[in-house]
Amino acid sequence: FTNPVALALDLDFVKNVLVRDFAHFHDRGVYYNEKDDPISGHLFNIEGSKWTNLRKKLIPTFSSGKMKMMCPTIVSVGGRFRECLERCIESDGGVVEMKELLARFTTDVIGTCAFGIDCNSLNDPDAEFLRMGRKVFEVPRGRILKFFFMATFKDFSRRIHIKGTSEEVSQFFFKVVRETIEYREQNNIQRNDFMNLLMQLKNSGQLDDSGESVGKLSLNEVVAQAFVFFLGGFETSSTTMSYCLHELALNEEIQQRARQCVLDAVKKHGGLTYEALMDMPFIDQCINESLRKYPPGANLIRQVSQDYRVPGTDVIFPKGMNVMIPVYAIHHDPDHYPDPERYDPDRFGPEASETRKPYSFIPFGEGPRICIAARFGMLEARVGLSVLLMSFSFSRCEKTNVPLVISSRHAVLTPEGGLWLKVEKLES
Repeated sequence: FTNPVALALDLDFVKNVLVRDFAHFHDRGVYYNEKDDPISGHLFNIEGSKWTNLRKKLIPTFSSGKMKMMCPTIVSVGGRFRECLERCIESDGGVVEMKELLARFTTDVIGTCAFGIDCNSLNDPDAEFLRMGRKVFEVPRGRILKFFFMATFKDFSRRIHIKGTSEEVSQFFFKVVRETIEYREQNNIQRNDFMNLLMQLKNSGQLDDSGESVGKLSLNEVVAQAFVFFLGGFETSSTTMSYCLHELALNEEIQQRARQCVLDAVKKHGGLTYEALMDMPFIDQCINESLRKYPPGANLIRQVSQDYRVPGTDVIFPKGMNVMIPVYAIHHDPDHYPDPERYDPDRFGPEASETRKPYSFIPFGEGPRICIAARFGMLEARVGLSVLLMSFSFSRCEKTNVPLVISSRHAVLTPEGGLWLKVEKLES
């Protein structure tokens, strides 16, 4: 309403913003206030050299080796997820709201991996972790004016001590992280999770197996990163799996192909192991097509950090101006994806992917500021979908919305009214 925004529609220019001229666009321009609201000083929000240094410290925590280490933990939560869905089928006659159930699964996964805590939300739909996650992503209409003010007048908002995070959410996560760290240090507990890695960075400034010193994290930084890991693993993964199941329920043939892909990988590798999960090409295609059709972040924003001349023109973007990359629009452009509303995982087969124009598929962003946990998110989605497809079949029911209606009250692309499907247990 008050500031001009450039809309990046040309894919070569999208590449300039995200990669080639990253030095001019390295900040998101999101409001945060580390002094009054330390939990907001996480990797997604912060800017400049502080972001560069923090990213360098955290990148090793998301290596493929670390993902492999956490995989058995995620698979064990998947087993509890299967049991939970079996109970739901018995009590609800097979008509299940999957979005809520998947949010409980991802809450338990990220609670275990980021905090080393059994959130138990699969058994308790009112678990505190789950409630806090919902509270962050739902934007009550009364708070929209506050968010608009913070986004428009950032420096002034900091001067008058406005916080972007609710006090209840902030206190909850500070308490959980502080108590977890104290308990582990007093009892010398080592676990294969993010919290253990963050504690290593807090205490010694390096990860035990790397030998490379990257600098220590303060307690506030540890809490903020654990918080953003939780948010990243909680909402985006659950909505992605929801959309994927919705489309598989409407396409029985594709669902059967996906199920066979899982069964073949499990048989080949002797169980739902990390190696099996990495060897499911058609599942990856299904997830990618869901991310194309329903990208959790519908737009990417980058702020101009120094005056920028648009290549080949006399146009200059002044420092402080925002550039918006419309991910949803790019993913639905018929020039890149013919018949874009059709769900077709073969768009992401090897041949089709090679011929597609670069930067036409950017669900995790791209360049130096690409989502740091993309690998973890994909692993979480593979586990969830594999567990479900091995044990259950999914089809539409009377409550299934076709086409889906998107909620206007959420920060990420979320189906309105949940996601209802008919679920039946397969004969083993």
